[in-house]
Amino acid sequence: MLLPFFDNPDLDFVARTAVGHAAMGTSDIGPVLETLSRCADGDPTRWHDSWSAEADRFQAAAVEARAAGRMATAAAHFLSASEFYDQALAQVDGMPDADAVLLPTFRLHRAAWDEFVAASEGRHLPVDVPFEGGSMPGYLFRPDAGGGARPTLVVVNGSDGALSGLWATAIRPALDRGWNAFVFDGPGQQSLLFERGVPFRPDWEAVLTPVLDTLVARADVDAGALLGYGISQGGYWLPRALAFEHRLAAAVVDGGVVDVARPWNAILPPELTAMLKPGERDAFNAAMAAGPSDPERERTFAFRARPYGGETPYDVFAAVQGYALGDLIGKIATPLLITEAEGEQFFPGQSQELFDQLPGEKEIVRFTRDQGADFHCQPMARALTGRVVTDFLAARIG
Repeated sequence: MLLPFFDNPDLDFVARTAVGHAAMGTSDIGPVLETLSRCADGDPTRWHDSWSAEADRFQAAAVEARAAGRMATAAAHFLSASEFYDQALAQVDGMPDADAVLLPTFRLHRAAWDEFVAASEGRHLPVDVPFEGGSMPGYLFRPDAGGGARPTLVVVNGSDGALSGLWATAIRPALDRGWNAFVFDGPGQQSLLFERGVPFRPDWEAVLTPVLDTLVARADVDAGALLGYGISQGGYWLPRALAFEHRLAAAVVDGGVVDVARPWNAILPPELTAMLKPGERDAFNAAMAAGPSDPERERTFAFRARPYGGETPYDVFAAVQGYALGDLIGKIATPLLITEAEGEQFFPGQSQELFDQLPGEKEIVRFTRDQGADFHCQPMARALTGRVVTDFLAARIG
């Protein structure tokens, strides 16, 4: 059994994720391990500063390589800088000045990502999606700049993952197959949350449909070979959308989520859970405020609650209750693969629950600790996961 990087389980999970991303090419593993060695349990500021310093080094190397015309090297360094700036934000909710740190660091991350895309010499492109009078920022990754129509993997991100992480979990596996991959920020995700204040929404069909409309209008996308992949909380959003949107040839959720509220409700005593109904707002908030003060816990809650847009704890918990698939599972007709990781810590048992309720073509694949593929979204086994995911999808587009 792999020894933990840190005693804190959340911090250990983030560390495993960073190592797994590096194994898929966001950087060498050495800089990740070296940066982790400078971090410590219970010191989020040190975490942020260590990752930011390494990101700055990658950014400077990228700029130097670009100036010398070494575009492939520049692109690799920009990708690493983007990933390391994102990792710097992994513990920001525990920092006393979290609000002052978040947006500047996010902007460094996104700027490096945009430079990475620009350094691809035409292979990868920014493609915005028209959305409710505005737009969602998106990026189309292509194996080459030729522009031929290709199968395209449409990626639905989770609750707090960055686009640089999707390089490891979805983009590179798709490119290795000769497919396109499309990633974007939806409501409550990354730039739409941090820059524009747009919160999550449960009705993801309203998000996925304009994405597909944008893609099928492009000559470099094979409209008959659209594929879907949802990671983490995307394991709720994508199935929700598939109950209404039927243009995907096949899809994968990594893993499955039938009720986002379940882990939120698990931290409440029964008497508070009973107050999550209309008319109990003031009583719920008063009960929450009556507990002992814990500034660190309060900062963490504020950070996690921000994407749901609520003004009070009741508003947040009440909003989360709307993120459940319920009877909509019966309307999903798209062939669907569901992953289930041993030791799933956020949505335990929900992959199997989704599988059991699906009416159509379905598969479930279980990843284990013996494979080094345990914990939420198999952070240390992304190459294995990518092969399983793309094998399932490839078999359904011929």
